[in-house]
Amino acid sequence: MAEPSMMMWTFVSECDVPADVSGMLVAGEMPVAAYKTVRDVAVITNKRLIMRDVQGFTGKKVEIYSLPWKSVDMWSSENAGHIDINCELEFWTRAGHIKLNLKKGIDVRRFDKIIAEYVM
Repeated sequence: MAEPSMMMWTFVSECDVPADVSGMLVAGEMPVAAYKTVRDVAVITNKRLIMRDVQGFTGKKVEIYSLPWKSVDMWSSENAGHIDINCELEFWTRAGHIKLNLKKGIDVRRFDKIIAEYVM
């Protein structure tokens, strides 16, 4: 069972970085990878993880979450097993605990390397 303060998202597959994300980036920030979520896309940059959370029936309301890599104190990664086919990443940050479920086909070790490059 998830802790009350934990945020969780599921990444379904890797995809192209959406063109409209460029308007959200700051000077020196570059997109590195993007992943489809259940209703939208998450973008990894060299400075943060950007999560767009589409809400409501029509999907017109969108909440943006931004996790700066400098706020990550620790993370863990778990590859898929024989029975559990999904991978998991967990982040412990100053803001709380965040969990990402990675569906089959997403390379958790590539994701882990990207995070290590920008957190460390």
